[in-house]
Amino acid sequence: MDLKTRLIEKLEENGQRYYPLTQWAELLGLTKPDELERFFQTVREMEEEGVLTMTRNDKVILTKDAGWKTGVLSINAKGFGFVDLEEGSIYIHSSGLKDAMHQDTVLVKPKTYNDGSSEGIVVKVLERAVTQVVVETIRVNGKLDYVVNDPRIRQKVVFTQSDLSRVTEGVILVAKIVGYGDPLTIQLDKILGYKNEPGMDVLTVLAEYGIEPKFPQEVMDQVEKIPMEVREEDKKGRRDYTDRIVVTIDGEDAKDLDDAISLKKVGDKYHLQVHIADVSHYVRAYTPIDKEAEHRTTSVYVVDRVVPMLPQALSNGVCSLHPDVLRLTLTCDMVVNPNGSVDTYEIVPSFIKSNYRMTYSNVNKILDHDPQVTKQYEEVKDLFFLMKEAADVIRNRREGLGSINFETVESKFKVDENGKVLSISARTQDDAELIIEDFMVLANETVARHMKWLEIPSLYRVHEIPEKAKLQEFSKILMPFGEKLRGDLSHIQPGVLQKLLTKFEGRPEFHVISTVLLRSMQKAKYDPKCIGHFGLALKEYLHFTSPIRRYPDLIVHRMLRKYHFNLPDENARIEDEKNMQTYALETSFGERNAVEAEREVENMKKAEFMMDHVGEIHWGIISAVTRFGFFVSLENTVEGLVHIQNLTDDYYEFDARLHSLRGSRTHRMFVLGQKIKIKVAGASKEKKTVDFLLAEEVKRKSTVPAHKGGVASGRKNRIR
Repeated sequence: MDLKTRLIEKLEENGQRYYPLTQWAELLGLTKPDELERFFQTVREMEEEGVLTMTRNDKVILTKDAGWKTGVLSINAKGFGFVDLEEGSIYIHSSGLKDAMHQDTVLVKPKTYNDGSSEGIVVKVLERAVTQVVVETIRVNGKLDYVVNDPRIRQKVVFTQSDLSRVTEGVILVAKIVGYGDPLTIQLDKILGYKNEPGMDVLTVLAEYGIEPKFPQEVMDQVEKIPMEVREEDKKGRRDYTDRIVVTIDGEDAKDLDDAISLKKVGDKYHLQVHIADVSHYVRAYTPIDKEAEHRTTSVYVVDRVVPMLPQALSNGVCSLHPDVLRLTLTCDMVVNPNGSVDTYEIVPSFIKSNYRMTYSNVNKILDHDPQVTKQYEEVKDLFFLMKEAADVIRNRREGLGSINFETVESKFKVDENGKVLSISARTQDDAELIIEDFMVLANETVARHMKWLEIPSLYRVHEIPEKAKLQEFSKILMPFGEKLRGDLSHIQPGVLQKLLTKFEGRPEFHVISTVLLRSMQKAKYDPKCIGHFGLALKEYLHFTSPIRRYPDLIVHRMLRKYHFNLPDENARIEDEKNMQTYALETSFGERNAVEAEREVENMKKAEFMMDHVGEIHWGIISAVTRFGFFVSLENTVEGLVHIQNLTDDYYEFDARLHSLRGSRTHRMFVLGQKIKIKVAGASKEKKTVDFLLAEEVKRKSTVPAHKGGVASGRKNRIR
């Protein structure tokens, strides 16, 4: 037993008795000089790791016994932060942040008040998340100065090098942090470009999140050596599906086509094959391409570009399932019964030749009996009606299990060649999109069940039961609508929440309630343990279907190859199981980072777009109510704030119980889901904010100051 474990056991054994270091050494039987030196070094390491701490009188205590907590810090642009814990969040005032930064893993000393709220201070930063900063050069009193772009970073910066002769005013720089504190000590890494260059706004946000569009040279050198066509030797040991009608269905602009479908009906059962690009054939473990993909974790989709996880020669080339060319795949071959369950299945290495590159819009037109598109695809039109039939059966089964149908609204941007937004609209999801979703979810569930029961080391996509406190808060929001959550919220079933959502279908507030419910859920993440997916109401689930753009899918493919297709190497199992824990943490963090970057770019581009629409009148729906006002969502998915100080007809107070603002004299109320007419009062691209004014207040006020809060936006639902 190592010294750390022995000390922890001794500390736990002695409960609340706090002894000095030397006494703990004696209790462990350590008396020799070299033993004591090793002991003191171990204590220092454990203190750095946040396992134990020293009291003011030099006594030792486990941090968990002191009531201290470890979690990830999220800092708001206003300066305060929250530390996310399994049991909730702890508020951290700006004065209690110490030198911690956004997304750092920190040790927090909490204090709980009588009303159940918690506040804390950061005791120690255990792990740094921010390793670089983006700074803009400005001129102050005739001299160049440097300002950090991210408002969540409060520290000033000092460059280590004195020679910055290449740097001029208005240039955006990326710098590595070489010393933490206030100020941050930084070292110039690269000059990104001039602030006002086309596309520089998006590049700046990506750089703030550590997302690099360019690939290292060693990665590109390896790509040059990869054959860009399937060779005869590549087909050995694979099942040939080239005799089947195989189609891909994606968006019009998609270039990374990583899934294809073939389907036929035999009797009353559906023989469904989901073919997924075999990226693991080309991206082998621990190679430069693999290390870079692991670092990137996921492709990032922002308004006017994609930052891919893999170089384009792979993501848009030999791995992409383009029509009329041989491609290597892994196939989940399933027989689906009339109840939507999988009777039998095989997971096999394979190769295909896609026959048709279909788009969502064209498949939807065929299903709507559009004569022109139907004639264009006369040979395969019946296939899409069969797909709709099979997908309905599969979805009905999942809905019967209680799967929650979160109908959140995503934003669709149309931009010009310089990245300027020409229009914003709500992205529609019709039958074709649902068909592919149903087939992919079924394949993911089938592969997860297979790996679970064969005990293959894997990464699962898990979604835990919601926290009771968040469901209680959601239940309060439902009260003005005459609804509430009933029963034991600690053990709620997903079907209960879906039945509740069904009651709102067809009502104006449906999408708002769906979005609020989604925010009340736990975040989906990756985990080596198969603990189920609450939102989908599935006991087994993982990500298998998108290895071009998600690293966890690539890991799943790699483990299938290692333990299912080939003779398993049991000597490697322990190491692989250990690696899964690391991959789970890395990929969960990488996904959150990508989502934040995508949301930040969307908010910025929405604000920029609305700057050209100041003064316009629109109808919208109240999507959130706070103490300082309420947010209104427009039909084009843009959200803005109506600040409470601009409600001049009365004095309004926030009712936390009903999540509403109520006038003290008129008793007028502003509640979630209420339809309302607004005027666009202002927008700030730099702050990424949009401000509205009630249309009826326009005559009362001539100026509206911009608020400092964030802009909520429609975004990709990554709960699955």
